[in-house]
Amino acid sequence: MSSAIRPFTIDVPQAALDDLGRRIAAARFPERETVDDWTQGIPLEIVRDFADHWANGYDWRRCEAALNAYPQFLIELGGVDIHFLHIRSPHEQARPLLMTHGWPGSIREFLDVIEPLTRPEAHGGSAADAFHLVIPSLPGYGFSGKPGTAGWDIGRIAGHWDELMLALGYDRYFAQGGDWGAAVTSTIAMQDRGHCAAVHVNMVIARPDPETLGSLTPAERKSVAAFQHYEQNENGYAQIQRTKPQTLGFGLADSAVGQLAWILEKFNSWSDIGDTPFGRFDRDALLDNISIYWLTNSGASSARLYWHSFGHFELADVSLPFGATIFPNEIFRPSRRWAEKIYSNIIYWNEVDRGGHFAAFEVPDLFIAEVRACFCGRSL
Repeated sequence: MSSAIRPFTIDVPQAALDDLGRRIAAARFPERETVDDWTQGIPLEIVRDFADHWANGYDWRRCEAALNAYPQFLIELGGVDIHFLHIRSPHEQARPLLMTHGWPGSIREFLDVIEPLTRPEAHGGSAADAFHLVIPSLPGYGFSGKPGTAGWDIGRIAGHWDELMLALGYDRYFAQGGDWGAAVTSTIAMQDRGHCAAVHVNMVIARPDPETLGSLTPAERKSVAAFQHYEQNENGYAQIQRTKPQTLGFGLADSAVGQLAWILEKFNSWSDIGDTPFGRFDRDALLDNISIYWLTNSGASSARLYWHSFGHFELADVSLPFGATIFPNEIFRPSRRWAEKIYSNIIYWNEVDRGGHFAAFEVPDLFIAEVRACFCGRSL
């Protein structure tokens, strides 16, 4: 390891947890929504229930211990401390895999896939399926530092992620990501600095091809309709974070309940929930993720990634080996023929029957199977 890499342990002061409880107890709630669904946003009853449990039943120390069970480090990249987990498989032939989260996710998304990916023989796989994992927190997210200057867009992060892998001694590696992590991962592939061998994403960034709009398949029509619904009804958060992240940040920094509601709504909208508000997600697991945002005061700094990157991010001519899994409740579900306009070397493409935007968090068993299938037999 480079001497610039320092060990790190999460140790949230008890005073911060006590402050959280006081803020929730003193919270002022809005009146109830005037509809019986989520069209005006997350319902009051659900926020009250989560807030009460957060203050009176939830145990942050459990999550802290679970994360601290794995080796964590800091490395300064571009003048910002980047926090990451680095878990080496006991199998020396394991292949390095860089996994990147997005918004409103965190490293917590990957907690349930670490053991199966690093110790596959104990989880339905073989030693040939083993990976050494590197799981960074995006700049401005979680326990990473907060950039103090403009310019921290997806392209810059992708370059620094390549530097991180080299600093760890991995001159060849695979990369995986969802949400902004998919954008970072796809950009690593586009930049192709000679170190990343192949990538897999669970959110494919590809627009409908204008040449095919007159001959859409039924699946493509559904994809266009879903995206139109997102644009018209679900992307207000992105427009605020793209244009005024600092203004938004005052509310998220001051109100724990506000931060809770801001994130929690997306886990309903973007997940394969069935007949329940949050589907397969455990309430404490959702609060783990939300607590990371609150305890690190990263509402504004995480939102700034939208300000940094919108208008500065465009993918074109990605020739590196590219794999993708389309989950049924993902925000963007482009067809393979649309994707082929950008990604010319698709080595793996699968459309599965369950799961949504937070695949590793929501359906870890399926996520693991897809990562294995994409990289199976592929050498560095």
